[in-house]
Amino acid sequence: MSRQGEGRRSGGRKGTGGGQRSAGGGRRSTGGQRSRSRGDAGGPGGSGSPGGRRGGSGGARRPSGRGGGGRKGLGGGQIEGRQAIRESLIAERRKVHEIWISAELEGDDGVADIVTIANAHRVPVAYAAKAKVEREARSEAPQGVIAFAAELPEADLGRLIRRGTDGAAPFLVAVDGVTDPGNLGAIIRSCDGAGVTGVLLPQHRAVHVTPTVAKASAGAVEHVPLALVPGLPSTIGRLRDEGIWIVGLDGAAERDLFELGDLAREPLCLVLGAEGAGLSRLVRERCDSIVSIPMLGGVDSLNVSAAAALATYEIMRGRR
Repeated sequence: MSRQGEGRRSGGRKGTGGGQRSAGGGRRSTGGQRSRSRGDAGGPGGSGSPGGRRGGSGGARRPSGRGGGGRKGLGGGQIEGRQAIRESLIAERRKVHEIWISAELEGDDGVADIVTIANAHRVPVAYAAKAKVEREARSEAPQGVIAFAAELPEADLGRLIRRGTDGAAPFLVAVDGVTDPGNLGAIIRSCDGAGVTGVLLPQHRAVHVTPTVAKASAGAVEHVPLALVPGLPSTIGRLRDEGIWIVGLDGAAERDLFELGDLAREPLCLVLGAEGAGLSRLVRERCDSIVSIPMLGGVDSLNVSAAAALATYEIMRGRR
């Protein structure tokens, strides 16, 4: 099989992965509003112990969940939302230092399983004043529960590009400049469901794992291997050298997503462009094939997370 270029456009409007440029040029979609959650990029704010009664064991001081400086990692030290915290406890990929639960939820069935799992794992649980929990939150709706944990472990790219023990070909997704945490969380959630074997996040000019990302992923960040890469263009070059096909999702492509055919069963990396801007020039030039999602209605594109869901499941269908 020879590597395929994009080819010339044959007309007709094509949808994009996340509000990229429409095939006809000119008008752009925004790819969804930027998340309004406050302080996503930062760590926990404030200090002191949570007010109210405590359950479990351990001190009242809030764990920082952050390392001692140096290279910026994936993040994820503060987890918010019931499902995200459940998955962090169940997955056991990293240490959860402490969980805060709003005092008004003590004995509530909605958090009872969190308390049970936390106790089984010897994770301290503190019942804090509702105002304290909300003040500490970095997402818009923490659902009365916050956990403080070690940062998410980074996956090794070298391992991700190898075939699985069952011989399955790598199925990777790379995000090119996605900065909206809600979009990234939804993308990771779809990747988990579609059997993606790893997600590649650029070290710079992209959102990493914030409380909003973890919550929007419904805890999928605990299950999908995430690798930080220093530069996406150079990483794509390495993937190609390793025999992995690079498929970019962009509206200016002649080829439909639904025409991938046998390529879906090959070692493959799907590249999603940023909200609004789409694929960067250097990334686009390094793709073996550029595909688009047909748009039959009045809008030019899908939100990047919706496009990711459609594209990953289409590739999964082809691989099955």
